[in-house]
Amino acid sequence: MRRLTFFLCAAFLLAFGALVGAYGVAANTENAGLPESFLIIETRSGAKIFRVELAQSQKEITTGLMFRKKLAEDRGMLFAFGRPAPISMWMKNTFIPLDMIFIREDGRIANIEHNAAPHSLESRNSRGPITGVLEIGGGLSDKLGIAPGDLVRHEIFGTVAATDDAPPES
Repeated sequence: MRRLTFFLCAAFLLAFGALVGAYGVAANTENAGLPESFLIIETRSGAKIFRVELAQSQKEITTGLMFRKKLAEDRGMLFAFGRPAPISMWMKNTFIPLDMIFIREDGRIANIEHNAAPHSLESRNSRGPITGVLEIGGGLSDKLGIAPGDLVRHEIFGTVAATDDAPPES
């Protein structure tokens, strides 16, 4: 009976480990299956182009970049909230530092929370009503010269045509 109990426990742990491993691999993929598009930020030093995943549903917004182990410099996640409202975000279960760029309905950057610390439950707040938040790698907004007042070009802000799904050629 002890052997059977031991065998069943071992089988359960192996099966559980396989499930956790599979979840971990899926959760850390470069893209979580969200739609992607290009986003352009017009800065004083020129246009900065990002390929972004678009989080729109409550589940997508709640999950965000949780469990990701890396984020390429030219990648990000754009959270589309629809109607303008004050927004608070946190870094629960987020393993990488992020810059949170809060964007008003007209596509202008309202404020930026720089280098939000991984796993922090501290609220990061918009300054006024916004319709979107762009998350990029921590420290990138300073490195690229992205600042409040810069214009974000993306279809959710009406600042670029929906057919413009590729960046301009260099």
